[in-house]
Amino acid sequence: MKVFIKSRRKNYRNYYRNYRKNQGKSHRVFFAGVLAFALLYVVWEAAAGLMGASIILPGPGETFRETLRLISGAGFWYSLGSTLLRGLAGFAVSFVLGLAAGFLAGKYPLFAGFIHPYMTIIRSTPLMALILIAIVWFPTEAVPVFAAVLMAFPVVCQNVASGVRAVDPGLVEMARVYRAGKRRLFARLYFPSLAPFLAAGISSGLGLAWRVVVAAEVLSQPLWGIGTGMQEAKMRLETPRVFAWTAAALLLSWLSDFGLSRFSSWKTDGRSL
Repeated sequence: MKVFIKSRRKNYRNYYRNYRKNQGKSHRVFFAGVLAFALLYVVWEAAAGLMGASIILPGPGETFRETLRLISGAGFWYSLGSTLLRGLAGFAVSFVLGLAAGFLAGKYPLFAGFIHPYMTIIRSTPLMALILIAIVWFPTEAVPVFAAVLMAFPVVCQNVASGVRAVDPGLVEMARVYRAGKRRLFARLYFPSLAPFLAAGISSGLGLAWRVVVAAEVLSQPLWGIGTGMQEAKMRLETPRVFAWTAAALLLSWLSDFGLSRFSSWKTDGRSL
C-alpha cells in the first residue's frame, strides 16, 4: 500500500512539473500568435490604405463592421449551420470508408495495389472538375458532401494504412502464438499504433473538408451555405461581405482544429495520470 501511495505521489509530481513546463510553452506560443495577428493587421491596414478602394481591398475595420452586420441576420446562422452539417456529413462518410479501406490496404498489399490507381485518379483530378461533374450527377445540396467525401477519403485511407504498417510483425506473430483474439489484437496492438496516424488523418481530412465544401457551395449554389453567401456577395461587388463570409469559413476550420487539439491534449493528460 505504501509503495502504491509513493508511486501515485511521484506520478502527480511529474504531472505537475510537466504541466508547469507546458504552461510556459503555451504562453510563449500565445504571445507569438498575438504578435503574428498584430503584424497581419498592420500590413492589411497599410495595403487597404494604399489601394484606397474597398471594392478591391477593404480594411480590417470595415471588414469587422460588415461581419457584425452579417452575423446579426438569421440567414447567416442558417448558412453556417448548413455548411457545418455538410462538412461533418462528408467527413464522417470519408472517415468510415477511409478507415475500412486503409486497414485493408495496410494489412494486405494486394488490396493496396488494387486501390492505388483510384487514389491516384482522385488526387490528380482538379477539385473544380470534380465539383462540376458532381453538379451534373447530384442534387445541389448533395454536391458539397460528395466533393468532401472524395477529397478527404484518400487522406484518411493513407494515414490509416501507414498506421497499420507501423505495427511490429513480431508482436503480431507473438499474439497469435498466445492465441489472442482478433478483438484483443486490434485493441491492444493495432489501435495504439494506429492512434497517432488516425489523429493526423482526422486533422488533415477535416480541414480539407471545410475548404472543399465551401468551394463546392460557391459553384453549386445551394439555398443556404457560406459558399452561396460568398458568391452572391461577389456578384453584387460587396467585397467587405466576401471577406466577412471568408472569416466565417476560417472560424469553422479553426474551431475544428482547436477542438481536436484540446481533445488530444486531454487524452494525453489522462494517460499521464
